Amino acid sequence: MMINLRRLVGRMTCALAAFVAGTLAAQTAPAQGAPDCPPAAQMPSTEQMQAGMRDARDHGFLWRLRRDGHVSYLYGTVHVARVEWIYPGPQVQRALNASDTVALELDMLDPDIQRRLSTAMAASAPANRAPAPALPDEMRLRLQRQIEAECLPAQALAALSPEMQIATLTSLSGRRDGLDPSYGIDIVLAGWARSTKKTVVSLETPELQMALLKADTAAERNESIRNALTQLETGQSRPLLRRMTQAWADGNLADFASYGDWCDCIKTDTDRAAMARLLDDRNPALADAVSALHANGQRVFAAVGSLHMAGPMGLPALLAQRGFQVERLP
Repeated sequence: MMINLRRLVGRMTCALAAFVAGTLAAQTAPAQGAPDCPPAAQMPSTEQMQAGMRDARDHGFLWRLRRDGHVSYLYGTVHVARVEWIYPGPQVQRALNASDTVALELDMLDPDIQRRLSTAMAASAPANRAPAPALPDEMRLRLQRQIEAECLPAQALAALSPEMQIATLTSLSGRRDGLDPSYGIDIVLAGWARSTKKTVVSLETPELQMALLKADTAAERNESIRNALTQLETGQSRPLLRRMTQAWADGNLADFASYGDWCDCIKTDTDRAAMARLLDDRNPALADAVSALHANGQRVFAAVGSLHMAGPMGLPALLAQRGFQVERLP
């Protein structure tokens, strides 16, 4: 299975794309009984939430960070999840309760972030961006068929750039497997933090994450979208998404760390450079932001996509370099 690493990893590591997908799906839920449509995300009832909290177990990857005489936490998330995973387990709850600041890649409930996101998306829309060659007709038709396959209205994605359209479709592709961006762990944490009067901050910007989804050239854009369309059409995206999210649910960091071995996607120097740009190149700034918040005396619960956690350029290693005592909590 050949995956286009540059764009697929970018789509899976951007909280922004998952949020757009979840919002869009919630606003355009398919009609009840519509054939072959993925199930629409459902808000749990009060009774379901009570049961979910009572029976919750820990998921994901959690580290304790000690420096300057106080403690913060680092948590690896996924941006697409199952509804039963939205309830924090006992260890994660303790870490959240012990923190006063929740730091996310992007706080999607922040009105300023939403405004800037709308502005950035409008600027990247086909009608407003700098002149660029249109998608070839065959790709445009294939893209439209995937929009229809996800039971979205024909014009649902018309205001988005082609890169954002394919990112949105990729984030929605797991809904038939119970994986929905509406249940993304980041957005759940943002809501929980507000309900408990925590300070919520963003570690990145909408402009940066939008830039991650933009191809450098029309040729690269076309190749990326063509490959992604093939993955969606043949069902290749779904097993990869299932394995990644299940590894998160099971706390299997070794499987995440060996992603490059089982994704069959790092074939060339270009692939390796793309991985570095989308993950390693972002991590120092993320680590600096967490370190600065902690240095200001805040007890931080920093939640970032789990692919940012592995290896010598992962956030745990970078925070250790910045003087933290870093302890993985089982």
